[in-house]
Amino acid sequence: MKLARKLTIALMLGIFVVMALYAGLQIQRDEAIFAEDTKTDEHVMVRALGASLETVWRLNGEAPARHLLEDANRSEQEVHIRFISLAPGHPDEATISLEPDELARLRQGHEMTTVRRQADSEERRFTYMPLTIGGAHPAAIELSESLTPQRKYIRTSQVQILVATLVIVLLCGLVATGLGFFLVGRPMHQLCEQARRVGAGDLSARLALLQRDEIGELAGEVNQMCDRLEEANQRVKSEIQARMKAIDQLRHADRLKTVGQLASGVAHELGTPLNVVSGRARLIEAGDLAPPEVTTNASIIIDQAKRMTTIIRQLLDFSRRRGPKLAVANLAQITHATVDMLAPLAAKSSVSLRFDSAEELIQVRVDQNQIQQALANLVLNGVQATPSGGEVRVGVERRRARPPLDHGGREGEYMCVSIEDRGSGIPAEQIPHIFEPFFTTKEVGQGTGLGLSVAYGIVSEHGGWIDVASEVGQGSCFLIYLAPADDGSAVELSEAAS
Repeated sequence: MKLARKLTIALMLGIFVVMALYAGLQIQRDEAIFAEDTKTDEHVMVRALGASLETVWRLNGEAPARHLLEDANRSEQEVHIRFISLAPGHPDEATISLEPDELARLRQGHEMTTVRRQADSEERRFTYMPLTIGGAHPAAIELSESLTPQRKYIRTSQVQILVATLVIVLLCGLVATGLGFFLVGRPMHQLCEQARRVGAGDLSARLALLQRDEIGELAGEVNQMCDRLEEANQRVKSEIQARMKAIDQLRHADRLKTVGQLASGVAHELGTPLNVVSGRARLIEAGDLAPPEVTTNASIIIDQAKRMTTIIRQLLDFSRRRGPKLAVANLAQITHATVDMLAPLAAKSSVSLRFDSAEELIQVRVDQNQIQQALANLVLNGVQATPSGGEVRVGVERRRARPPLDHGGREGEYMCVSIEDRGSGIPAEQIPHIFEPFFTTKEVGQGTGLGLSVAYGIVSEHGGWIDVASEVGQGSCFLIYLAPADDGSAVELSEAAS
């Protein structure tokens, strides 16, 4: 229920309660005043009539007195007056509307008043005035008056007060409704609409409330909040752009570092095909070969040239700077290509790289260049940690896993790349820090401490995570988990960069 409606209902209920209490008190007061005035009039009338009857009785006897009483009874329409005998055992005693103790007091000369309901359900007030004739009280005057006019008057007052109360409540309700709509309802509706716009990211609109009360003050604060939020958004956008640019530069620098490490291995890898090409070319140049042999040597030269071109293209593709772009790709193929690219560098360190994949097609939605950089960093880290003659195993498979608490998400099937080495391992107390920038366990000059941090950031931006299992003296295993292509958990890198 809206606030203005609540205030209106509360006001109407309050007014109704106050008016009802006032009406009740007013009706009780009118009823008491009316009853007292009627009772007083009856006593005045019966006393005056009694004095006149006593005088006439003493001077002229009983007959003129009764005649006077009959004349008085005919002149009153709502009042009935009669003589009654107070003698014990007289038939009038049965018609007197008094209790025995009240009747005894009447015989002692006291005026009595009572209210009785007659057989026709009509209420009447009875007033008794004893007559003193000859020093005794042989009779009394009974004056009875119907209370129906009084009841009608009270009911009329009740109806009038009720109608007045309803009219007042209705008018106050209409006024409160109008004021509530203009002073509370409409401004609050505008505030709600502004809050919805702000929640949706639209900070361009501003409230224009002319009220100089708490709601107007709130509207002003909301406008100022929008101004501050807009400024903060601009700062955040600038900071995000600067951060993305810095991260991109950092990753490019890390990639170039890896390219530098690969250079010596690539040079060694190119040596063998160059020697083959040079030797075959000399044989052809000497002109001692038969035509079929020339063709064979030329084919060998072409094959070796293609091999060298492939190696150089891999190195160039890896070092080239590109913008982030998500696409569905084969994770097994990306991993295999990365292992092939790093194989010469591993061979130079007398370390063999072994690639295993349970499936040939494992699709993920990734930026291929960035994922390849993350894989290269982890594989190189394993190569550097493995002693001469050792082996680094790289595998790709589907695994059912539950994301860590800081990552969030449900348990399900993920694509997993494992990089396992048989190096010296990582102490347990250092594992929580290995993904921190510039943290390294290598000797000075052998590492920058950025490779694992860059890999962790890339995988996190793709909606995945990296698990580490390591034991000192036994080696380490890094597990990269990525959502399948149809899961929709990957982060839109292109949108984040923009």
